[in-house]
Amino acid sequence: MKNKVITLVGGGGFVGRYVAQALLRQGARVRIAQRDPRQAYFLRPQGGLGQTQFIAADVRRPDTIARAMMGADAVVNLAGVLTGDVEGVQAKGAGAVAEAAAAAGVEALVHVSAIGADANGETAYARAKGEGEAAVRRHFPQATILRPSLIFGREDQFANRFARMVEKLPVVPVIAPKTRFQPVYVGDVAAAAVAALDDPERFGGRTFELGGPDVLSMAELIQQVATLLDRKIRTVELGAGTAGLLAALPGTPITRDQLRMLGRDNVVSSDAEGLAALGIAPTPFESVAPRWLVQYRRNGRFSRHAHTA
Repeated sequence: MKNKVITLVGGGGFVGRYVAQALLRQGARVRIAQRDPRQAYFLRPQGGLGQTQFIAADVRRPDTIARAMMGADAVVNLAGVLTGDVEGVQAKGAGAVAEAAAAAGVEALVHVSAIGADANGETAYARAKGEGEAAVRRHFPQATILRPSLIFGREDQFANRFARMVEKLPVVPVIAPKTRFQPVYVGDVAAAAVAALDDPERFGGRTFELGGPDVLSMAELIQQVATLLDRKIRTVELGAGTAGLLAALPGTPITRDQLRMLGRDNVVSSDAEGLAALGIAPTPFESVAPRWLVQYRRNGRFSRHAHTA
């Protein structure tokens, strides 16, 4: 990776920042391409002088993506949205990135998708992810596709949301309590992307599903967060009808499409290649989450059982 130019599309986002930091540690020159590159300026101090570049680019505008590819040795596409223009970003946008990468003659392309991607899926999100993967394969057959389960880390919208609920609410509502997940650490996802970039001849053209060492139901995930916060909680399971009414209300934290997504397990397939095939040992949630969840404990870092290592 040393001195190679790696374009990270969406590199200032949650996962992108970890990929950027991993590449900078290896001496790569990282080019962050996103709609507002100023939002990624916090990465500047992570590398040496001139090691980071920033360029405005939007996957829905192929001309801007083409500029972001100029002179790049490899590309990682991290652009994604949960709501809004999922088709434009995750289907057409993914194709635009792959087409531009092929035209620029880059050595390797890593495309970050999601477990459950399916062009014929029940939700708009799953269909867009599936169509995006198909478009990537059409334009750049040797791309490496990564499909993570729920991703956790200091800046996530997963563990932090549960922690805030546990901290604030006397009774925690649980939607889809029996749906299973296999949460994966953001640092492991970043390591997977770097491994694929480092050896495109070995890992190119393959798809990897990324999950952590534990498979937990939604109810178990919330209970695990509560345990790490040293809090006893009461929960109430919301039935499909109640959850549907909640999703239909304006301004609620979950959409109907997301509710449908929660109806399906989000775990690594039994026949899929995963982190082990990339030489990565999965990180357990409880081994790293206390580093940032400590802020939600009653006495913060002064809690008797707080783990801040």
